[in-house]
Amino acid sequence: MRYLSLALLLILAGPTWAQDWKVVGDAQFAPYSFILDPDDSQPKGLDVELVQAVLNEAQVSYELRLYPWERVKRMLDRGQAQMAFQFTGTAERRAQYELVGPIRMGSTVFMTTHKTAIQDWQAVEDLSPYTIGQVRGYAYESSFDKAGLSRDTSAQNPRQLVSMLLAGRIDIIVGDKVQLLYFVREQLAEQQVRFLPTPLVEMPRFVAFAKGDVERARQFSDALERLRAQGSLTTIEQRWAQ
Repeated sequence: MRYLSLALLLILAGPTWAQDWKVVGDAQFAPYSFILDPDDSQPKGLDVELVQAVLNEAQVSYELRLYPWERVKRMLDRGQAQMAFQFTGTAERRAQYELVGPIRMGSTVFMTTHKTAIQDWQAVEDLSPYTIGQVRGYAYESSFDKAGLSRDTSAQNPRQLVSMLLAGRIDIIVGDKVQLLYFVREQLAEQQVRFLPTPLVEMPRFVAFAKGDVERARQFSDALERLRAQGSLTTIEQRWAQ
């Protein structure tokens, strides 16, 4: 009877552990995660390659797809995906998810044009005379997110945010420095914009699992640490920095 019970347990548990991880990320977060051709759904980007390297090291079977950011969060919240990337490590995100990482560091900054008077900022109140553009649904930094500033959150993605700044619809935008510069260069507009010298935050970037999914989180974390010790992730980052 004991062996029969054990066999039954293995049969019932087998499909759960054998099931592919559904991994999802932001489809419009170039150069970190994006789809280059609408007719080709193949995920590309620095974060995509970092996540794939860790998943391969963990020897898990997975399916990786990119979607709009709001859908990514809904899928993780509803159990339609087992893992999502990438997230900032704010207190709010840590309360929502099991965060693992960081997979890399990112600098969140303010970008403006030469038409605005502000040269730098020291306190959030310094930004109060201006309309700040940010992507709907993004978390940036806890105190900034809670501040009573004039905000425009109509942008659905960072590319749109840059276009709104260049069109003069907003005064300042906030986002990842590498990413904002990527989209500015895409529009050949480097001479029209400038960064405020003081970053909002130097923020590590994480992958997220559902709250309580500690086993998958542990598998990913262990593989991440092995690759970091080997220097494999640094090689990927250096290739994308060229």
